[in-house]
Amino acid sequence: MTVKLKQYIVAVIIAAAIFITRAYAQSPPKADTGSVFALSDLEALVFKYHPIVKQAGLLSEAAKANVLQSLGYFDPAIKASFGRKLFGTTEYYNNWGSELKIPLYVAGADLKVGYDRNVGTYTNPETRTGTDGLTAVGLSIPIGQGLLIDARRSTLWQAKAMVSYAEADKVKQINSVWYSAVKDYWSWYYSYREYVLLKEGVELAQKRFKAVSNQTLIGDKPPIDSVEASITVQDRQIQLAKSVIEMQNAMLVLSNHLWSEQGTPLELPKNAVPQLVSEKVTLPGNAVLDSLVGQAGTQHPELVKLRAKGTQLDIERRYRQEVMKPKINITGALISSRRDFNSYVPDYYDFNWRNYKVGLEFAFPLFLRAERGKLREVKIKQQQLNYDVQQTGREINNNILSSYNSLTAYRSQLGVQVQSINNQQLLLTGELQKFELGESTLFLINSRESKLIDMKIKRESMISGYQKTLAELYYKAGTRQNL
Repeated sequence: MTVKLKQYIVAVIIAAAIFITRAYAQSPPKADTGSVFALSDLEALVFKYHPIVKQAGLLSEAAKANVLQSLGYFDPAIKASFGRKLFGTTEYYNNWGSELKIPLYVAGADLKVGYDRNVGTYTNPETRTGTDGLTAVGLSIPIGQGLLIDARRSTLWQAKAMVSYAEADKVKQINSVWYSAVKDYWSWYYSYREYVLLKEGVELAQKRFKAVSNQTLIGDKPPIDSVEASITVQDRQIQLAKSVIEMQNAMLVLSNHLWSEQGTPLELPKNAVPQLVSEKVTLPGNAVLDSLVGQAGTQHPELVKLRAKGTQLDIERRYRQEVMKPKINITGALISSRRDFNSYVPDYYDFNWRNYKVGLEFAFPLFLRAERGKLREVKIKQQQLNYDVQQTGREINNNILSSYNSLTAYRSQLGVQVQSINNQQLLLTGELQKFELGESTLFLINSRESKLIDMKIKRESMISGYQKTLAELYYKAGTRQNL
């Protein structure tokens, strides 16, 4: 075979390899030259405009509305009635009655101010008054059931207890939204860093392919090296194409948390890049861990919700114990024919201890089966709630410790991974030097370089996992990390 024929065959092989390489070439977005979208930027958008965050804010407003509704049981009320009957020349009755009732917060009492005017031929003698009518000022006081707590006070106190429940539920939902957003952010970070490393790998393979091709043309390298170099380029381009899709999908997932002030959905710009993170992570100290555990024991939303529910059940228990007492209601009022304080009224027709009306009401169910059954039900619910508090508190503490243990493992693994990357870089550098001297092969170089890229990608996966676990640590403690 002549020299020209050999050169022709080599040129054909190289041309074919270049054609195949270009056919598989991709044009990924230049995300590495874009603007940084930091985690703090995500925080600002999520806490201002995220619909679920706004929705969570309505929980406490709804609870306060229930409190306002319960206060309505203590609103003063005025009522009046009028009736008159005329037949022929006889006025059978002409009755007018009005009353202002003011519920009092203390002792379940009611303050009553009334005016009655009942005249006519056939008016009931018990209720008949003079033509000027009678004014009454008095109280209705329960001295049995309802003295310590009644239905309206129970409803109000339970509504106030549920404000704490709603506030805790609000914090829980907001923390959940933020935790989900942080996880999606670090997933995007990993997919972006993987893309950057694979892109660098493609560029290195293309540069090496070009160098090997030139050396093949002048006869310094065998043609098979050019084919192997082109296969490496093609393989890395396929990995890069897959990475581009994964990065774009990660950006779409993260965009789920982005909203504008007007409530329209936003998307990450194509040139957005995540913030850089050092491979030297700092593990939260034991003081931070103890603080999170202590804070979770008192402020964790789940425990706050359970305690608020416990307060509500305690109020219900007190009320159910109260209704087991007999009903003894005393009503009393001082009466007078006075309709104003400008005219003269004789003492024996004015407000004094001689002019009054009183009443006594008594009722008591003999078996109290309904009351005892309801009280037993409430006590059982309290026992169930106490068990929930114990179990939930234990799970929260263990979840915090579990996340902290995972952080510790990530930190140690990252340290080992960084050392392994440095060692692999030394091996690759040495292999390149041997290749220049003709003592190594292109296969070994590509193998060591691919291994180095995989190790760097794994390092970024660890960094992403560490950041997610760090967010999980604070989430499990019922709070969030200050950025």
